[in-house]
Amino acid sequence: MAVALLSCLLALVLDFLVGEPRRWHPLVGLGWYADRIEAALNPSGRGGILAGGLATVLVVLPVIGVALVASALPWPYGLVVAVILLWVCIGHSSLAEHGMAVYQPLMDEDLETARERVGMMVSRNTRGLDEEAIAKATTESLLENGADAIFASLFWFLIAGLPGLLLHRAVNTLDAMWGYRSDRFNRFGRVAARLDDALNWAPARLTALGYALAGRTRMALRCWKTQARAWESPNAGPVMAAGAGALGVWLGGRAPYHNGWRERPLLGHGELPDALTIPSAITLIQRSLVLWMLAVAIVTVLVEALGRGGLW
Repeated sequence: MAVALLSCLLALVLDFLVGEPRRWHPLVGLGWYADRIEAALNPSGRGGILAGGLATVLVVLPVIGVALVASALPWPYGLVVAVILLWVCIGHSSLAEHGMAVYQPLMDEDLETARERVGMMVSRNTRGLDEEAIAKATTESLLENGADAIFASLFWFLIAGLPGLLLHRAVNTLDAMWGYRSDRFNRFGRVAARLDDALNWAPARLTALGYALAGRTRMALRCWKTQARAWESPNAGPVMAAGAGALGVWLGGRAPYHNGWRERPLLGHGELPDALTIPSAITLIQRSLVLWMLAVAIVTVLVEALGRGGLW
């Protein structure tokens, strides 16, 4: 447990000092490999659930194999590899950079640039978005990706080591690539999407709790309790509702997508989002991350003390 905590802390420090890898990112390579598998098993978008399940297995098994080999490395090589893989998977600095890349042009009243940059974060149609809609889309992306990219990765590493970490990141990558209700992926991507839902169930709720404790706690918990079930995604609902309540803003509502406008439930309470909501969301994620690390440190101390024969 202490080694796992040390690995997490060192990975976060490395992420803070270096940021995201700029070249030869392993997740880019994983995406390329997944594309090749999908092209072979889903030609012309005709692959069904069985083909999608086989594709998921073909992508995930080599990743787990790498994780098992890395886990067997002796000290200190195992620690070094664990830190590097955690650094690659977490992407905290990258998430903050993407958010601030939208925030700055919004503050400069450069809506065209802000629309272009938020379009790199979300799947919706960003043409014609005003400041409120841009800030809302960015904040929603930050909260949801914070759960997926940061907290779920930490959770599975702490629970199941490198195999858990890489399994989650591989499945989450497949869900991002194949988990669409389109003609091509509605059936083919279903196994990856359902597996991603299962892997994110517990960490999503711990993320929601972290957001609540790091912000306006009572409001966040109330929004989580009353609003989360209305959201389409069973895991994004608690995360987004608690995050919106913690920030004291309204999220959700009507939004334009490439296939038309979509009416979504309202989440949160308080003010309409604006440019300043974006750094507030980043700060909320960072405070929640500190709370997570404190909680892990406390659990580590308790486990180590009990392992030595008791607390006293």
